[in-house]
Amino acid sequence: MKPLKEFTIPFVGLKVGKHHFDYEIDNKFFEYFEYDDFNSSNLKVDVELEKKTTLLELHFEVSGTVNINCDVTNEPYNQPLNNEFDLVVKFGEEYNDENIDILIIPHGEYEINIQQYVYELIVLAMPTKRVHPGVEDGTLDSDILKKLEELSPKEKDIKEDQEEIDPRWNTLKKLLTDK
Repeated sequence: MKPLKEFTIPFVGLKVGKHHFDYEIDNKFFEYFEYDDFNSSNLKVDVELEKKTTLLELHFEVSGTVNINCDVTNEPYNQPLNNEFDLVVKFGEEYNDENIDILIIPHGEYEINIQQYVYELIVLAMPTKRVHPGVEDGTLDSDILKKLEELSPKEKDIKEDQEEIDPRWNTLKKLLTDK
C-alpha cells in the first residue's frame, strides 16, 4: 500500500518545539483502507508534534461524527466520536512498531507517516454495539422495531411457562429438602 502524502510529516526541517497539524477526514480516507462500515464521515484530527532533541512526541485527537447503521434496526444515524492517543517516536537501529505507544525508526529517517495511527484511532473509537439514539429513548418509529416487539415473548407467556412445571420435578425437589 502506497502511503498517503498528506499524512507524511517531514520532521527533519522542524525546529525543536511544538507543531500542529490538522486533517479533515472523509470517506475517501477509509476507501484507501478498504473500510466501508461508515455511510459518511465528517471528522477532524488534530495532531500536535513536539520535537525534542532525541525523540518526537505526538498527541492525536479526533472529533466529529460518522454516519453508520444501527445494529438493532439497520437505520442510519450520526455517531459522535471523540478519542485521543499519544505516541512517542524514538530513533534506533531498525524500524520497530511492536509496542503500542512507542515507535522506533532508524537514525537516518527524516519523515514519519501517521495514516495508520489516524485510521486505528478512529476505528477503535467506535462503540462495539451501535444503537440508534431513538431506540434507547423510544422515539424511533421503525418497522423493524415493531416487528421485534411483535415477536418478542410477552411476560404473561413467560409466567405461564414457569407455572406449568412437570410434576416429576417436584418429586425430585422433595429429595433435596428431605435431607
